[in-house]
Amino acid sequence: MRHLARGRRLGRDVQHRRALFQNMACALIKTVEAKADEPGAAKVQGRIVTTVPKAKEIRPYVEKLITMAKKSLPHAEKAAGLGTKAEKRSEEYKKWRESDAWTKWNAAIAPAIALRRQAMALLRDKDAVRILFDDLGPRFRDRAGGYTRVVRLANRRLGDGGEQALIEFVGGDRDRKKKSAAPMVEPAKAEAQG
Repeated sequence: MRHLARGRRLGRDVQHRRALFQNMACALIKTVEAKADEPGAAKVQGRIVTTVPKAKEIRPYVEKLITMAKKSLPHAEKAAGLGTKAEKRSEEYKKWRESDAWTKWNAAIAPAIALRRQAMALLRDKDAVRILFDDLGPRFRDRAGGYTRVVRLANRRLGDGGEQALIEFVGGDRDRKKKSAAPMVEPAKAEAQG
């Protein structure tokens, strides 16, 4: 029996399921930067199509990664103010490296690096980690949670009839309010003018 057993097994053993989540999370994150011209690229950025159970299982996995990226932002900003713009191996850089400023910079950047390493351990893809921390973290800075959504699709998968869904990042074209062509006029003002 599966009493108190969290998550879906998806017909896979533990290692296969972990690899599946890792690959799907990388695919979803990489679509943010994908260009439509490239072969095999996603038609819409920040969206992949999969089955409903897989989409529901991958959602918390991706949201935890985005939370890691958000947590690293204050540390990276603090360290940016303490860093140097000198070229490596230059005299100015060597002086900075031996000064107290480097120690402060190192202490400020350490939590951000630790979070990047945790994300790397989960994703195992340098490009996906870079996109996660450079694009998605700042994009969802002011959002408290709910960075992704699962939308069921009407058509079923050809072959086995599996129910399909897409998982996407919120805040895309779908979430932007459409501006109407004519400006709205309040009823009280319309009567006063007429």
